[in-house]
Amino acid sequence: MARLKGKVALITGAARGIGQAIAELFALEGALVIVSDINDAAGEHVAHSMGDAARYIHLDVSKESEWENAFALIETTYGKLDILVNNAGITGFLESTGPHDPENLDLDSWHAVHKTNLDGVALGCKYGIKLMKHSENTSIVNISSRSGIVGIPGAVAYASSKAAVRNHTKSVALYCADQGYSVRCNSIHPGAIYTPMWDAMLGEGEQRETVLKEVSLGVPMGRMGEPSDVAYAALYLASDESKYVTGIELNIDGGILAGSSAAPSKK
Repeated sequence: MARLKGKVALITGAARGIGQAIAELFALEGALVIVSDINDAAGEHVAHSMGDAARYIHLDVSKESEWENAFALIETTYGKLDILVNNAGITGFLESTGPHDPENLDLDSWHAVHKTNLDGVALGCKYGIKLMKHSENTSIVNISSRSGIVGIPGAVAYASSKAAVRNHTKSVALYCADQGYSVRCNSIHPGAIYTPMWDAMLGEGEQRETVLKEVSLGVPMGRMGEPSDVAYAALYLASDESKYVTGIELNIDGGILAGSSAAPSKK
């Protein structure tokens, strides 16, 4: 259990869900983990539960000044950064007024989603490259989404931002390779992973159970995934085992993007 021994990792949006699962797994695998979020109470709790393997810092990924402060702290304290996981993201359903369909979208809501989901990743990559290029075999992992590959009519800002993350990842990967930096950059595309982000869409009580069943029926493997499923994918991309892997997109979706809706019937 030491696939990340000696490595320093920064995880954004790590106070819950996928970010928390990644942070906890990385710590188990030997990394010194910097847990970051805007929910200070939850983030502090996560870091504290991990003991000496972690510390918490406040980081609003949409603000460049906070990235500057975070990386100044990391460089001063640790002298390096080996792994950056750009995980922080919002759907916009709870964080903005909406609506989020293409005909009636609210522009301020559109911008709010992109500011966190896309600007946050771009800024993370910008400052990550500047520090990580001085170390050997470093890794940036951007958490995109299945929604960045297919259209989502009811969440166009979210889908657009995640599609942009998918493409920006490839640009970063090629840029670092062209510059001769040992910085790899890859994206992960989760689909139907059961996290708190789903709360705004699930409702309560019987409605919640009904929606969960409907979602599971749309997954070829017949169930929703868990945050740990994404964490293990991030672990591979963060470790030296993937030292020849850059610019890829890794789908963690139970087979959704394999095109099951067009598969022939079993009957």
